[in-house]
Amino acid sequence: MAGRAPEGFRWPLEDEEDAGRLFAYQPFERHVGRGEYRGLEFLHVNARTIVNRAPAASRMPFRYTINAYRGCSHACTYCFARPTHELLGLNPAEDFERRVVVKVNAVERARAELSSPRWSCDLIAMGTNTDPYQAAEGKYHLTRGIIEVLAEMRNPFSILTKSTLVLRDLPLLAAASRRGFVRVNLSIGTLDRDVWRLTEPGTPPPEKRVEALRRLREAGIACGALLAPVLPGLSDGDDQVRAVAQACSEAGAVSVTPVALHLRPGVREHYLSWLAANRPELVEMYERRFLHRAYQPRQVQRHLTALVAEVMGERPERPLGGRRHPIGSRTRTAPAGEAAPPGTEAAQLELFG
Repeated sequence: MAGRAPEGFRWPLEDEEDAGRLFAYQPFERHVGRGEYRGLEFLHVNARTIVNRAPAASRMPFRYTINAYRGCSHACTYCFARPTHELLGLNPAEDFERRVVVKVNAVERARAELSSPRWSCDLIAMGTNTDPYQAAEGKYHLTRGIIEVLAEMRNPFSILTKSTLVLRDLPLLAAASRRGFVRVNLSIGTLDRDVWRLTEPGTPPPEKRVEALRRLREAGIACGALLAPVLPGLSDGDDQVRAVAQACSEAGAVSVTPVALHLRPGVREHYLSWLAANRPELVEMYERRFLHRAYQPRQVQRHLTALVAEVMGERPERPLGGRRHPIGSRTRTAPAGEAAPPGTEAAQLELFG
C-alpha cells in the first residue's frame, strides 16, 4: 500500500540520515507481514544513498556504514537504535520492534555508489544501527545482495550480528574472505536462557550463535565474539561471564570482547521502564549505577576485561590512547575514563543491540 507519510510523520532523506536532519515527506509503501513474518510491518522506502559516513563526533574506528533496515525485530531491550524511530514519528518501543523500514533499493544503490571513481574502497561496517540479519533479511535478501556487491568489488567489510541467518551466506562470505578483508562478529551476551528470553526475545538462542561462530571459523572466516552487553544483575556474574568467554574461545573466536551495558538518553528511559515491569528489584541498583551518566564506572569494564582475559589465558593491556586496531589481541580493553566500548567490534555494538 503506497502513500505519503501520515499527519505528524516525518521521514529523513537517507543521505542525511546520520546527520539527524529531517526533511520533507517521502513516499513509502506499507506491507503487512504474513506467515513467519506475522506481527511485523515492513515500510518500503527508496534510499537516496546507502553508504553513510559516520559523523566525526561519533569516534568510531570506521568511516562508512551500510544499514539496509531501520528498526529491528530482535527486540533487544537495551538497543541503542530505539530512539532513531522517533525521528520517523514512530515510538521506540513496539514500533521499533514491529515496524521495520526496508530500503528496497539498497543493493542497486550500493553498486552505484561503490562503482563511483570517487569511492576510495574504505571498509564498510554493517550492523552499526540494526541487525543486517534480522527477520526482514529472510524476506528481502538485501544484506546478501550488498555482500555480493562488496565481494565483487573486493571492498573490505565487517558484519556484526546476533542472528544465525548469517550461515545462509556462509559460502559467499568464505569466498569473499579469500579475496579480501572480511570480519564477522557474533554478539553473545549470555548463555543463560532465562536472561536471553527476557532481554533478547527475537534472537536465536545463544548456544546456536556459538555454533554459528564455530562454523564460520571452520570455513576460514575471521569471526570474533562480543560478550555484550553485560547486564548488571542479570548477566554480570563472574561465572556467567567466564562461561560465555570459554564457549566462544572453544568455538575458535579470533577475539572475545566484553562490553559493559551503557544507557544513553532515550534508551535509558525505555530500559528502566522495562526493568521496572520485569525485574523491579533491580531498578534501584540501576539508578545508582547510572546516576547522571550513560556509562558505568570504568572499574566495571576493567573487571569484565580481566575475567575474559583469565579465560583466554592473556593479560589485559591498556591500549595507547584508549584504542586498538580491530584485528589484534583476542581480548580488548576499555578506553581511558568511562567504560565506553573499544575497537571495531565493540564500537559496532554501541550502535546496535
